[in-house]
Amino acid sequence: MTYIENIFFCLAAPVFVAVFCTEGPRRRSLLFLLAGMTTCLLSSYINSFCAAALEAGALAAAVEIAPVIEEIMKLMPVFFFLLVYEPDDRKIAGEALMVAVGFATLENTCFLIINGANSTFRLLLRGFSTGAMHVACGAITALGMSSAWDRRSLRVVSALGALCLAITWYGIYTVLVDQTGAAAWVGYALPVLTGMVVVPLRRRFFATDSE
Repeated sequence: MTYIENIFFCLAAPVFVAVFCTEGPRRRSLLFLLAGMTTCLLSSYINSFCAAALEAGALAAAVEIAPVIEEIMKLMPVFFFLLVYEPDDRKIAGEALMVAVGFATLENTCFLIINGANSTFRLLLRGFSTGAMHVACGAITALGMSSAWDRRSLRVVSALGALCLAITWYGIYTVLVDQTGAAAWVGYALPVLTGMVVVPLRRRFFATDSE
């Protein structure tokens, strides 16, 4: 039996120590990476509870429950950061991505431990599909919020719109990869296609340390 808490502590411990050894933007990025791992742990609890309470099957839980819970949880650290510190809107996207990376790292590690490492192809497919999809959906939410955060009247609308888009995109991905044949491969390609859209926008929305 795999205990996600044990995996979480093993991965989070060095990141936690590194937080005290860095400062400035790097420390902030590490904190958001740690927050992403924490949201993954909490999401596993909430997903299990909701699936049991609603008596949902495996597919229903993966398509109808997990995308909603996980995308909302990934948004929470970023939303807290925005409300408390009111940073430059160009910094939103980078921090949201760090949350998504932390989330995907813990989830992929749990997948690796549960399913083993016998198939390199399967692990690569997992890393560049489901793991990358978390990052892609995090980018969708971050870019949606960044584009209108300087307009107070549109903040809530832009955040909800971007969140709904990320949830829908993640749900579509889950439905496709649960199929066989061409449909599954289209699903596996969705994170890459999303990245092709996000990359050209990086200079506008992704702040660097020097900015």
